[in-house]
Amino acid sequence: MRKEPTAQQIAEERIYASMGVTDTEYAHISELLGRKPNYTEIGVFSVMWSEHCAYKNSKPLLKRFPTTGERVLVGPGEGAGIVDIGDGQAVCFKIESHNHPSAIEPYQGAATGVGGIIRDIFSMGARPIAVLNSLRFGELTDERVRYLFEHVVSGIAGYGNCIGIPTVGGEVMFDASYEGNPLVNAMCVGLIDHKDIQSGVASGIGNPVYYVGPPTGRDGIHGATFASEELTEESEAKRPAVQVGDPFMEKLVMESCLELIQSGIVIGIQDMGAAGLTCSSAEMASKAGNGLELHLDEVPQRERGMTPYEMMLSESQERMLFVIEEHNEPIAMEIFDRWGVICRQVGRVTDDGRLRLTYGGEVVADMPVRGLVDECPVYEKPSQVPAYYTANEQVDTTNYPEVTDVNGALLKVLGSPTVASKEWVYRQYDSMVRASTAVAPGSDAAVVMVRGTRKALAMTTDCNGRYAYLDPFMGGRIAVAEAARNIVCSGAEPLAITDNLNFGNPEKPENFWQMEQAVDGMAEACRHLSTPVIGGNVSLYNENAKGAIYPTPVVGMVGLVHDVDHITKQGFKQAGDIVLLLGATKAELGGSEFQTVIHGVTEGRPPAVDLDVEQRLHRAVLGAIQAGKVQSAHDVAEGGIAVALAECAISGGLGVTADWQAEDLRPDVALFSESQSRIVLSVAPQHEEAVVEWCAQYEVPVQRLGVVGGDRIQLRVNGKDAIDVTRYEAERVWKDAIPCLMQ
Repeated sequence: MRKEPTAQQIAEERIYASMGVTDTEYAHISELLGRKPNYTEIGVFSVMWSEHCAYKNSKPLLKRFPTTGERVLVGPGEGAGIVDIGDGQAVCFKIESHNHPSAIEPYQGAATGVGGIIRDIFSMGARPIAVLNSLRFGELTDERVRYLFEHVVSGIAGYGNCIGIPTVGGEVMFDASYEGNPLVNAMCVGLIDHKDIQSGVASGIGNPVYYVGPPTGRDGIHGATFASEELTEESEAKRPAVQVGDPFMEKLVMESCLELIQSGIVIGIQDMGAAGLTCSSAEMASKAGNGLELHLDEVPQRERGMTPYEMMLSESQERMLFVIEEHNEPIAMEIFDRWGVICRQVGRVTDDGRLRLTYGGEVVADMPVRGLVDECPVYEKPSQVPAYYTANEQVDTTNYPEVTDVNGALLKVLGSPTVASKEWVYRQYDSMVRASTAVAPGSDAAVVMVRGTRKALAMTTDCNGRYAYLDPFMGGRIAVAEAARNIVCSGAEPLAITDNLNFGNPEKPENFWQMEQAVDGMAEACRHLSTPVIGGNVSLYNENAKGAIYPTPVVGMVGLVHDVDHITKQGFKQAGDIVLLLGATKAELGGSEFQTVIHGVTEGRPPAVDLDVEQRLHRAVLGAIQAGKVQSAHDVAEGGIAVALAECAISGGLGVTADWQAEDLRPDVALFSESQSRIVLSVAPQHEEAVVEWCAQYEVPVQRLGVVGGDRIQLRVNGKDAIDVTRYEAERVWKDAIPCLMQ
């Protein structure tokens, strides 16, 4: 075994600082222990007190989120949140980040991000039914960005396809802000019966604790602290901190653990995610108010001579920890033997509130559970309005020279990688495995059937980092509102969200202000739209040499389709259908794709969202869909109405002729404004009047844009010809943009 520094050396040489522990925190740890910590103990404290595990910089903000609701069965604090969908069934979902690992080892970083979020779902007792992702990269003209993009997508596909869970949706955005620090957020959705809901709790004094999964290696050691610091040129040297995934083993672990849960003998179960054996054991003991004694000699090891420090901090993948009563051991062993999965007793629940580790017959660490989990210092960081935010208030985004070649502008925006077809990405995913996918990638939200019922689940991930940069409060509001709008356009009732808060270094007051504002905006939107936050993840210290990434508060949302007849897609369905625009269009180009692509800037203020207006829009559209009056629905987002109509035409294989009275707006501003709370519907002619009257009841503005049909996308604005392209030309530009850049 490797010789480790003594407690005296750790203190004198400040070895703890290299683990991310401050002098004040070290003193606090010593006080909790009543002595100086040894090397294993300081390692355990360092990961448990990292931002990734303890949320010590973000916890005060997270308390601002609404987390309860009529349907919420399990909220934040467990592996994943759970929401009731009726008939004794529930949906379980969560989103997590794997940003830093993906920046230095993109394939394994992304793959293990998928594996980790899947374990969060089945550790709750739920059967995973779908995976989504939310990705951010620098500009695709950069060779390193193309490498990261290609291998992240391959990692997601490689893991999800092998384990047999469909990857059904997500989003990808490209901006120089993310260069060197990509964002890789993975979301998993599962189904569960109420009776099968589990908790990660180590209850029952004397009950045995079992380790399940492949042997522990040295991969991923200090992964949690690595995720809680800025990426630098030296980060490449931390490649060993990236875990290596095995989706085939995960499949075996998943099936055996779900069978174990179905047996009814499980008292508590949790996956070994961030901080590995350390976090799972400490958190399970903490939730029960108990202690835990682990015998590290019994931990299956992949490499010889591993130290207690290495075993406790390893983040080797596909591992679980569970507690049962001792007399049920034969049942558990039979299940895992049959699946060919290692299962070994590694400890017991104790009554002394300590996490005690033994190795070679000696106690090698002895720490208070409360100190590890509940007594981490929480910081109230200083907040300061950035200078750029104040300066942007003076920018008039309607003052750009008028673009008269609107045709050319549309093709440029359609060819922007952020707007362009993501088929290059999702064709690598198996989105149809298990044959429950009703709406695959490419529409407003993915939809997966609930087998044996007439229900389905709609799911999406959404965020616009440019909006959040220009105004974090409004950007946070819009992230929630747009996610809900996408769910509604698919024919579903929004239920709840899981969030992934991707921000820069919180120790910089301008960054913390961004985060504070975004959380407040999200919280307000969640309360207004009745979509509580049931769990999520915080990923801080996302920076590159130029500074922090755009603040990116990603929202993962799930909605309930009450009857499969209500499932709605974005593509036009039938020639002769009437195209309607719901909502008001204003001159709002701040943060828009048009502003970035055509004018080369990101400045001003983003669109504003009125949550009362948004809520009325949702009710009107969902009611019309459920009444069977709507053929297609598509929200107006990046690229404005011009892009929304083009996407409806491309998706449906049908053109559109539109003549739009856009009040006093210039054609280029009207067509590419990204005003919020707008949806494009197509309806059969005989339903037009009913839909218009229905919208009037909710005070939702409605304009008739035109008629579906033909092979062209033709738009007149205020009586003047604006856009006239063939559907084939628009589709070619839209579909070829990313493949051409990736060649």
